[in-house]
Amino acid sequence: MISSAPGTQGYVTADQENVYKLKMKAIPTAALLDPSGEVGHLYDAKTTPQMVVINPQGTIIYDGAIDDHPTSDSSDIPQSKNYLELALSEATAGKPVGCARSPHRCVAALCVVRVPVLARGDWATKDYSS
Repeated sequence: MISSAPGTQGYVTADQENVYKLKMKAIPTAALLDPSGEVGHLYDAKTTPQMVVINPQGTIIYDGAIDDHPTSDSSDIPQSKNYLELALSEATAGKPVGCARSPHRCVAALCVVRVPVLARGDWATKDYSS
């Protein structure tokens, strides 16, 4: 989800996001544009990146950072504790998520993940701001 308002850093249109996903070879099932911040407020989003995992019953089972390194330096990845990967592994194995919350980082984007993920699609970005 992208919660940047028009005229602010990070704002993109649906077409711009689709071009960016292709350029980055990203394969998300969807990208939600939330320039009004309405959905972000529903999840109390305050940090970037904030990851939220929702089980099939609609319950938030994880809310927090991707990992324990507050950096974008890819060399930190091998020694990082990946909170999100652990939460997804536990959830898809039918286990309770051991660490349901983790520390957050800087300000305001949100990724919402529903589990279990059964298939990936090549979905276009939709703008749900209206």
